[in-house]
Amino acid sequence: MTPVRLLAPALVAAAALALPVVPTAAAPAPDAARTQAAKARPKYQEYVALGDSWTADVVVLNSDGLPDTTYAPIDCAQSHHNYPKIVAATIGVQTFRDASCGSATTDDFANPQTGLPAGGTNPPQFDRLTATTDLVTVGIGGNDAGIASAGMGCLNLLPVASPVPSDTIPLPALPIPIVGSTLPLGGCKDRYTQGGKDRLTERINASEVKLVRAFKAIHAIAPKARIIAIDYLSLVPDHACYPLVPATDEDMAYIHAKFIELNAMVKRAARRGGAEFVNTYTPTLGHDLCRSATVRYGETFGPSVNDPAVGIPAHPNGAGARAQAAVVLTYLRTH
Repeated sequence: MTPVRLLAPALVAAAALALPVVPTAAAPAPDAARTQAAKARPKYQEYVALGDSWTADVVVLNSDGLPDTTYAPIDCAQSHHNYPKIVAATIGVQTFRDASCGSATTDDFANPQTGLPAGGTNPPQFDRLTATTDLVTVGIGGNDAGIASAGMGCLNLLPVASPVPSDTIPLPALPIPIVGSTLPLGGCKDRYTQGGKDRLTERINASEVKLVRAFKAIHAIAPKARIIAIDYLSLVPDHACYPLVPATDEDMAYIHAKFIELNAMVKRAARRGGAEFVNTYTPTLGHDLCRSATVRYGETFGPSVNDPAVGIPAHPNGAGARAQAAVVLTYLRTH
């Protein structure tokens, strides 16, 4: 958004004629005037948002229509009111670029993101950075660690654990494409911890170096920028709530624990990469997917009454985006 314009000289002059003469001694000193002018200007002039679907706050359709294409292709599914856009509007930056895109990883920061659902390509997210960028928010890491696909693997058509591993039951041939090649019968905990090793924990830990590298690259491209690393808000419950979240309690407790590990990894990477860390998880406790439609900060099957919309399951809804923005704005005001 553009900063508030100064009053025209003619209006200032006219106002001065109508006022009594003020002694010269009462006029603000030059230093004080400069301080007042600085306070009137936005603190940040050029803000860039980088990240994945929980930054884009992905949506299929809402009251604005189709996803926002101002900053990225339509199949990045950017909401018109995701948290970066709310932050940008609130702090009044002159220049704002939102590079966030659904399914993005740190690889898509320096390289084009291809293979999007409608065939689009999101240019490298780093392309939106410049030497004059002074604020960057980054929400990334979940897709690097494979958390999204792991979470989908926890879904279960049954309210109890299946006696047969899901990967042994292939899907019948169908006339439409669907995600995955086996029936959703849960078992994600057993699958990822088979043999005594937690493969998802290993993936999370292996992603740390990628995030550190990304933060350092941002510093190199935009050396004046303040870099804010955003973690993942509290959407994933530690228990099931069939049929709203169709899974077993055991699987949901497992994937919930992995999200906590993911956030801890983002915090470590931020510290190592020279970024500031903002915790959106703790302030959003009590708003997970098992909560009522007007309380939860994300949706399960798409339709949302928190700003009428068709969203993407297990992603922030309109209320979630506002909650993310509120945490970031509070941090910017107080740090």
